[in-house]
Amino acid sequence: MNEPATSIAARPEGMIVPPPLRAGDVVALVAPCGPPDPVRLARGARVLEGLGLRVVTGAHALDRDRYLAGSDADRAADLQEAWCDPAVAAVICARGGYGATRILDLLDWDALRAAGPKTLAGSSDVTALHRAFAVELGIASWFGPMPACATMSDPGGPEPRSFGHFSAALFGGAPPITGDRVIVAGDVVAPVTGGNLSLLAALCGTPYGLRARGRIVLLEDVGEQPYRIDRMLTQLLRSGALDGAAGFVLGSWEGCGDPYPTLEERLAPLGVPVIAGLPVGHGSPQFSVLLGALGAIDAESCSLTGSIIDPVEAV
Repeated sequence: MNEPATSIAARPEGMIVPPPLRAGDVVALVAPCGPPDPVRLARGARVLEGLGLRVVTGAHALDRDRYLAGSDADRAADLQEAWCDPAVAAVICARGGYGATRILDLLDWDALRAAGPKTLAGSSDVTALHRAFAVELGIASWFGPMPACATMSDPGGPEPRSFGHFSAALFGGAPPITGDRVIVAGDVVAPVTGGNLSLLAALCGTPYGLRARGRIVLLEDVGEQPYRIDRMLTQLLRSGALDGAAGFVLGSWEGCGDPYPTLEERLAPLGVPVIAGLPVGHGSPQFSVLLGALGAIDAESCSLTGSIIDPVEAV
């Protein structure tokens, strides 16, 4: 396994924000996690083509190996080939599920680093890639909807609010995201990190574990009961991963019962701003957050505003 080549202390220039996409750019669809439904993936590709993008699909994107989209080696190869192809401007993950953590030690990080910055997009299990790309490459990346998932590939077309926000994100102008509850009031501007809670807990003790100090932490999950959310938050707290967090933005908690008493109990004592109910993660609508760029929590409007103008230190 390649060790991370740089650390936050060794990267004073901060995170690299990839350039916005333009009409005519090539985007590659890869499946580093679970197997996508072929019909949904084809629909999602057509939706992206409707934006004026040229879409290519990884050679193994429709493979299946139990709960994985093909072998670890093939999934890693598709991701690496897409990222290292100079014609490709963005790599978009087809869906989540499970499997991204299995390929992290199969990627040639030196080759990926040499390929230069480009857009990476995906959510859920793709949290593992967001963390690894942040640590290894210093790249800011989009946590948002995926082409083989419901918000983009339902038969009636993409969910309008989700797709509108995602399109704006890809092309450089995503608007603020508003939640519906303030757990701890306060305003803060800081780099944004985080993602899916289950994945962040699973990454504890690895080179890609969450480091929240001085950062706004995004958390969301699906299908996890409050006691499991409690367990994962406790793991992050006890491991020190949440030490020094500047604030929290809580996304969707689909199929999680009522997680808010648990979330408040575990996070409010940290004494930093916490806003909740943002449509980020799972469910519909599903908005996009640029992990690694500056974000601003405004408690009065219960919103997260992102910036892609100034690259910032946010590993």
